[in-house]
Amino acid sequence: MYDADLIRRRARSFGSNAAAYAEHRPDYPADGVRWGLAAATHEVRQVVDLAAGTGKLTASLVALGLEVTAVEPDADMLAELAARFPTARALVGSAERIPLPDASVDAVVVGQAFHWFDTDAALAEIARVLRPGGALAALWNREDTDVEWVVELGRVSSSSVTRGWEVPHPSFDTEGYEAAEQAQFPHLHRRTAESLVATIGTQSHTLVVSAEERDRVLGRILSFLESRPETSRGEFDLPLVTTVIRARRT
Repeated sequence: MYDADLIRRRARSFGSNAAAYAEHRPDYPADGVRWGLAAATHEVRQVVDLAAGTGKLTASLVALGLEVTAVEPDADMLAELAARFPTARALVGSAERIPLPDASVDAVVVGQAFHWFDTDAALAEIARVLRPGGALAALWNREDTDVEWVVELGRVSSSSVTRGWEVPHPSFDTEGYEAAEQAQFPHLHRRTAESLVATIGTQSHTLVVSAEERDRVLGRILSFLESRPETSRGEFDLPLVTTVIRARRT
């Protein structure tokens, strides 16, 4: 089991790799984003991308023509987002302290980050900034473990800090919310062997280990990908499954 210090280090490990994160992390399926927003009882126009990182989910929201406020605690990640999405409002803040007035937005979305939050404090703060009937949607991409080579990739990608708590999905069946639902959406991430290694190199379990261990892990992954017919030549699709949990503010 992890201690609190290691969890904090993993949660804070991304900013120094912001450019690589922006280049190599997958986006989110548009149908999953729309499904999450559809929890709202009214038209969604103003949306907070909470723990927005470099804007992987912001991109989907901007493409839908929404007014996006991106909230992110890491200044390096936020600077990368602001450079890539100048139409989005970019604010330093956290899930437990959102720098917005009460009842000021129609939806709050969270991509690949809710598991880092203090769940109770975050849910209360999100409820504060949502208008009644507004939507909360959290999304996670994961590799599709129904595919044999992807399962083996997971094995060779493990580092000394890899554990099963990577994505503990929270429950939104709590005071202030109703109509909690969960759905899954197939998704693809177009990669090469080298760019998939770079993607895994942006994950916290490779960022917080020593440089020597990181090199060993990434080298092992590249050797594996170069040995597989599915991934050894040119571009290929990494199959993903995107889990979306949504709820409505009462």
